[in-house]
Amino acid sequence: MDKFSSRLHIRVSLDGGYHVLDESTHYSSDLRPTAKQLWKPSIGLLELGILNADGIHPTKNRDGKGASDTYCVAKYGQKWVRTRTVLNSLSPRYNEQYTWEVYDNATVLTVGVFDIGKVRIRLSTLETGRIYTHSYPLLVLHNSGLKKMGELHLAIRFSSTSLLNTMRIYSKPLLPKLHYLQPLSIMQKETVEYMSDTESHLWSMRRSKANFFRLVSVFSGLLAAGRWFSGVCLWKNPVTTVLVHILFLMLVCFPELIVPTIFLYSFLIGIWNYRYRPRNPSHMNTRISQADAAHPDELDEEFDTFPTSRSPELVRMRYDRLRSVAGRIQMVVGDIALQGERLQLLLSWRDPRATAIFLVFCLGAAIVLYVTPFTMLAVGGGFYMMRHPFFRYKTPSAPINFFRRLPGRTDSML
Repeated sequence: MDKFSSRLHIRVSLDGGYHVLDESTHYSSDLRPTAKQLWKPSIGLLELGILNADGIHPTKNRDGKGASDTYCVAKYGQKWVRTRTVLNSLSPRYNEQYTWEVYDNATVLTVGVFDIGKVRIRLSTLETGRIYTHSYPLLVLHNSGLKKMGELHLAIRFSSTSLLNTMRIYSKPLLPKLHYLQPLSIMQKETVEYMSDTESHLWSMRRSKANFFRLVSVFSGLLAAGRWFSGVCLWKNPVTTVLVHILFLMLVCFPELIVPTIFLYSFLIGIWNYRYRPRNPSHMNTRISQADAAHPDELDEEFDTFPTSRSPELVRMRYDRLRSVAGRIQMVVGDIALQGERLQLLLSWRDPRATAIFLVFCLGAAIVLYVTPFTMLAVGGGFYMMRHPFFRYKTPSAPINFFRRLPGRTDSML
């Protein structure tokens, strides 16, 4: 007889308050709830003109010549459109126009030329009312490398019905309210993504490099500011350093000017960057994707099936390479954890002498802070950080040495 062996836990929502993630969250074109009764009014209209394509890579051989029978498919929201098929042409002309209602401009329009390539355009990058006419490269990543299959010429315009509603949408959450009131668990999200086949979670050396360089690019501004401040502290440009001292002294003496100054500088930086703004809607970037410099073996690994269909020797080589990369990541994670553990263990008496020194310092600092005006402490601390190199030692300072000597939990690990 068959015996009962398991239970299936089902969570059913009948009010349509969730949005089923049938697309990748990075390229989603619709974020509305499932139930139409919960839809908000549209904020604008998207107009797309599919004009023509040039330099299409031949996919057939007809009468001894390369040929291609192509058509375009565009998707935005729940609406799919398809152009007519242009036969036997490497420079097809479509000249067809389509429109969609826009409910959120943090969405992406996808246009594909079958079976050549596709283009993605984020609506939030489009200026209101402006007509963009631009040729987009049709790029396809194969296991043999990156290939340009042609160019697609599009005309796009996003028109807003109400500028106030369009600006107000920036303060609203992306997903429907039920996602935040009764959030799905990690397992439920993974189940939805798996059933919808929205995104691959397999390992890719190319994507790992791309995400690493994206992270470096995000923090490049902070690193540049740190290098600039380091130059100020080392008096590489005495005039700049003196001006920074004056600005610092003014902000400390008048702390109410700190926040307005930050916003003023942000405004000036934004105005300065206005002339470097993109002139055309952004598209898939091969340099950011690390697709133009990917090694053939990395691409072959990325396009390998799951489970793998490659030889055991090749799989072993890739496994060893993955272990090497993961080992470096593991070391970085361990170093970050060590710094946090040192902060936590300051008051734990694991190192009795270090904890006693820190407690004496805390008591002295509390007494000094109680009797000394904050302005004087801030001025003294700032001037000490920006002191001339003549007054600096080449060895690390005492606080840094003390912190580096604090114990972590590394010696407790096997």
